[in-house]
Amino acid sequence: MSAKQERILIFGAGVIGSIYAMKLMEAGFDVSLFARSDRFRSLQEKGLQYHDKGTVRSIPVKVIDTLENDDVYDYIFVTVRYDRAESALLALKDNQSPNIVTMTNSSIGFSSWRGIVGDRLLPAFPGFGGQIKDGVLYARFMPKFLVATSFGEVNGAVTQRVLKLAQVFQAAKLPYVIKKEMQAFLITHSVSDIALLGSLYGGNADPARTRKTARQITVTLKAYLRKIKQAGVAVDPPLFTIVPKLPSFILDVLFIAWLRTKMVKDMLLPDYANAANQEVVQLEKDLTKFLSMQNG
Repeated sequence: MSAKQERILIFGAGVIGSIYAMKLMEAGFDVSLFARSDRFRSLQEKGLQYHDKGTVRSIPVKVIDTLENDDVYDYIFVTVRYDRAESALLALKDNQSPNIVTMTNSSIGFSSWRGIVGDRLLPAFPGFGGQIKDGVLYARFMPKFLVATSFGEVNGAVTQRVLKLAQVFQAAKLPYVIKKEMQAFLITHSVSDIALLGSLYGGNADPARTRKTARQITVTLKAYLRKIKQAGVAVDPPLFTIVPKLPSFILDVLFIAWLRTKMVKDMLLPDYANAANQEVVQLEKDLTKFLSMQNG
C-alpha cells in the first residue's frame, strides 16, 4: 500500500487533529484539515505551526472550512472533544466517505453515533496530547510502551478496514493497538478522566489542597471502577482492576505527584481548563445515564 493512495480528512484542528495531520503528512499521506474561524485563517496564512526543541516551525497544510457530500476520503478522523462529537457526526452524516474514525472518549457506548453515521463508525482514542498556544502546537508524546492510538470495530471483529488503518499508523510511525472491546476501553478511560480531571478542576489544584484533591481522585476512581464492573463492563486496561483493592494512601501518593507536574500546571490554564471541564461534565452525565440503564 502506498501512503499517497490514502486520502484522509482530519475533522477538527485542535491539538489531536493537528498532531495526526502533522505525522500523516510527514508520512506522505494526502491530508486535509477541517477548521473554522480563527484556526482556519491561521492555518491558511501561516501553515501548521509547531514547537520543536525550542524552535517554532511551520509546515503547509491543506485546510477547508466546508465539506461537500461528494468530497470523499478513505478515512475521516473526528478529533473533537466528546461534548462536540455528536454535532460533528451530524455534520458528516450525508458525506459519502466510507470510514469515520471517532478519536474521543465515550462513556455511554456507540448507539447514538451509529444512529447518525451507521456502520461507517470506527471508534478510536488518541495516544498523545498537548496544547495550542498562540496558534502554535505544543505536542506531548508519552512513551510508546505506555500509550498508543487504540481503535477497533464496535463488534470486535478485525476487519480489512481495521488492518488498513493499522498500515496507515505503521507508515506514520505512530504506535497503535487494535482493541476488541472498544466500548469497555473507552468507558474505563472515561472513568479515569472523570476522576482525574473532574477532581482537578473542582479543586483547582491549589497547592494547599493537593492532598485533598488527590484523595478526591482516589475515592472517585475507586467508586466508578466498582460501578462499571458491577454493570458488566470489562475494565480495560486490566491493570485497573486492582485499583479498588489498593490502599488509598498509595494512590494518594501517586496522584499528589501527578498534581505537582508541569503537565497539570499547563492543564490549569484557563482556555484548556474551561474546555476540558465541559467535556468531563458531559462524560460524567452520560456515564451516570449508562449505569442507570444497565442497572435498570
